Amino acid sequence: MDILKNFSLEGKIALVTGASYGIGFAIAKAFASAGAVIVFNDIKQELVDKGLAAYKEEGIEAHGYVCDVTNEEQVGAFIAQVEKEVGVIDILVNNAGIIKRIPMVEMSAKDFRQVIDIDLNGPFIMSKAVIPSMIQKGHGKIINICSMMSELGRETVSAYAAAKGGLKMLTKNIASEYGEYNIQCNGIGPGYIATPQTAPLREVQPDGSKHPFDQFIIAKTPAARWGNPEDLMGPAVFLASDASDFVNGHILYVDGGILAYIGKQP
Repeated sequence: MDILKNFSLEGKIALVTGASYGIGFAIAKAFASAGAVIVFNDIKQELVDKGLAAYKEEGIEAHGYVCDVTNEEQVGAFIAQVEKEVGVIDILVNNAGIIKRIPMVEMSAKDFRQVIDIDLNGPFIMSKAVIPSMIQKGHGKIINICSMMSELGRETVSAYAAAKGGLKMLTKNIASEYGEYNIQCNGIGPGYIATPQTAPLREVQPDGSKHPFDQFIIAKTPAARWGNPEDLMGPAVFLASDASDFVNGHILYVDGGILAYIGKQP
């Protein structure tokens, strides 16, 4: 038995939401390297065009579409179009998401709902749209991009933590409800990853010192560094491949050890 064949995605169609850049882009690149056909969406044509150019530069022929993951009607039309133009989706990665760092008592209900809508309702709508064809095909992989905030709280991220905690339980419930159809739904919980979204937290201060939050994260991480999008590639390929066929409802934290670590004594 060639165990490495179990990690191949040859002939599979993988849809990664919001994958024009950042974590989603890195995961899609990994899937392409493993043999998958890449489909992605973003909310604006300019972002889709930017993504298509980035994939082309990497030698990847990706299929990009404009779609708002919170709009159920748009998502239905999007999935139907992908099935017609590319094929039935084998792998869905619910990556699209936002964060608003606002103290809870200063956050409006409107802002709270927006985070919940994109980070939790979006994965529900997307998963709901692809599951029927996965059932018909006899297999499917759904990977939800969770977070350490699926387990922990922190100042200013009440909406994000609520959404990612809900996404963890949605992951477990999809696994419970559709596992009998050979559909595996798992999550990846990134730690603090160096992306454009987290760039403000890593800015060098005017006096040349590191940002206080940057210092805090490095001190709290046994690996003593921020993660890179590339650190998520191997875990994502594993959860998308036949190698994980008996792994279901699991959240794989890729955090450099933060969740295992109480921190150094002062």
